[in-house]
Amino acid sequence: MTKIETIENRAASQTLLVFGHRGQVATALREAVVPAGWTVRTVGRDHVDIVDRAAVAAMVRESGATLVINAAAYTAVDRAESEPDLAFAVNRDGAAHVAEACAAAGVPLIHLSTDYVFDGKSAGHAYRETDPINPLSCYGVSKAAGEQAVRAATDHHAIVRTSWVYGPHGHNFVRTMLSVGEERPEMGIVDDQTGCPTSAADIADALVTMALRILTEPAPAEAGLFGTFHFTGSTRMTWYGLASAVFSLAARHGRGTPGLRPIASLDYPTPAVRPLNSVLDCSRLLSVYGIASPPWRHSLELCIDRLCEAKMEVAA
Repeated sequence: MTKIETIENRAASQTLLVFGHRGQVATALREAVVPAGWTVRTVGRDHVDIVDRAAVAAMVRESGATLVINAAAYTAVDRAESEPDLAFAVNRDGAAHVAEACAAAGVPLIHLSTDYVFDGKSAGHAYRETDPINPLSCYGVSKAAGEQAVRAATDHHAIVRTSWVYGPHGHNFVRTMLSVGEERPEMGIVDDQTGCPTSAADIADALVTMALRILTEPAPAEAGLFGTFHFTGSTRMTWYGLASAVFSLAARHGRGTPGLRPIASLDYPTPAVRPLNSVLDCSRLLSVYGIASPPWRHSLELCIDRLCEAKMEVAA
């Protein structure tokens, strides 16, 4: 048997169990292109709540999963400030339950995390995986605790930090801009927070590629496939810059463009403090997995086209 035939044989009949069902990345994973014979099964709170340790263990054990992706999270950044117990129950304890279940079942885990584990006080610096974390918000602290819980429970994990996720589903900045932009002639948009907008579809494709490598590599640990990685869109920008790009692309569909006014974070106070710089260095993922971020404008264009075309179909 040739090496290629061996890899193809290992890749056949794999089951990816995804915790998270209605979220942006979980939805994108259901739509992602996977190798022939693969099954992607997403499970949400209606199926199993990750705060229930026994239920999570039973799901992993009985699902026949060959790899687990934890895309379930409490992501209401501002609401977490008034609901810390719930945020930690999901983002820390739930992550621990999933990781413990994977360890017991002997299956690898890919766990999603966030840029908000950093404080963003290093202007212009792209954070590497080895940089010290210092989250500013309850959400960020709970996600950092979840990372630590995963590391403590299983060595066979890949933690993937991402940022500013958007897509045609769920609650995100791009959808909010298109919705609010129809109601307001002018909008003030924060222009002193910098990050890398990331398409949920691109994240899903990256996770599938990672899963393929992990499941086909004879010794994934020795190949360096486990540990912490960063994956984001290819370009850093502010929320104001992203809003400008959203309305520029939407204008091709006949959508109106409100007047946009750059403002400072202090002019738009929120319960949770956000890092002024949360740009992530993604060079390790490229080096280890060969995964590079697609051109940011193309990814955003695909999302805008889909949202605007769907709206036109509904209107018709």
